[in-house]
Amino acid sequence: MEQQTVTGIIVCDERTATPADRRFSLPAGHEIVLLDASSPACLAPIALMAAGIAGVLPQLLTAYRTGTGVPYADYGADFRDGQAGFNRPAFMNLLSSEWLASGLPEVHQRLQSGEHLRIADVACGAGWSSVAFATAYPGARIDGYDIDDASIVDARRNAADAGVADRVRFEVRDAADLPAGSYDVVCVFEALHDMSRPVEVLAALRALCAEGGTVLVMDERTADSFAESEGPVEMFLYGASVLHCLPVGMADQPSAATGTMMRTDTVRTYAKAAGFADVEVLPIEHDIFRFYRFI
Repeated sequence: MEQQTVTGIIVCDERTATPADRRFSLPAGHEIVLLDASSPACLAPIALMAAGIAGVLPQLLTAYRTGTGVPYADYGADFRDGQAGFNRPAFMNLLSSEWLASGLPEVHQRLQSGEHLRIADVACGAGWSSVAFATAYPGARIDGYDIDDASIVDARRNAADAGVADRVRFEVRDAADLPAGSYDVVCVFEALHDMSRPVEVLAALRALCAEGGTVLVMDERTADSFAESEGPVEMFLYGASVLHCLPVGMADQPSAATGTMMRTDTVRTYAKAAGFADVEVLPIEHDIFRFYRFI
C-alpha cells in the first residue's frame, strides 16, 4: 500500500500515522481506469500485455540482433487477453454509436435500418469488434478472420457468451489469402501495421468488397512525421512497436517491417500499391486511433 501511494495509484489520508491507523483510498477518477473493465478508459489490461512481453524478452533480443521477428502466438495468453481486454470496451461502447455514426453515417444508417449487410472483420483477434457489430446491428451478418488459432477460439467463445453466435462466424485464415467475396463492409481494426504483407492484405480486402462496398481500416493515430513525435501517446506507441508490433510483423518473411508507427503517408503508399485510388481520413475523434476509408 505504501508503494502504491508513493507511485500515485492510491492516496493515504495520513502518512505519519502508525501503520495500523493509516487509511488508503482510490482518488477520484482512478477507479474507472483500474477496475471498470467496461469503460474505454480502463487501462488495467495493459498490465497483462506487459506480462506477455516479459515472457519473450530473450526472443526480442535475438530478433533485433538478427533481423528476424517474434511470432504473435509466442506472446501467449497474457498478451492476447490483455489486448482483447484493452480493445473490448472501445468496440462495445464506440464502434457503432460514435465511429460509424460520425465517420460512415450512410453505412451506419443502412445497418440501423436492419438491412442485411455482410461484414468481413479481418484480423478480428478475440472477436470483440465482430460482437460489437452484431450487438448494435441485428440485421448484419459478420465473418471474422484471423491467422491465430487461439484468438479464433476466444472469438467463438465471446460471441457465444454475448448471444450473437448465430450471426457471427469465425475462421482461421491468412488475411492476404482470403478469397474474393461480396461483402458490403470490410474492416481491419488495429492490425494492418502488424502484418508482414500489408499491400497484399489490402489487395485482398479490395477483392472482398462488393461493388459500392466500403473498406474501413482503424490504426494508430501517429504523428505525421518523426519530427512531430512528442508526448505520452507517441511514447506509448513507440514502446508498443519496439516490444511487440514490429517483431510480430517481422516474424514472417519477406516483411514490410511497418510497426506501430504507420503514418498516413505510409497508408496511402500501401493503398495505391494495392490498387486503391485514394484514402480518406475519416472525421472520427479518438486519442489513439485514426480511421481510414479506402476508395
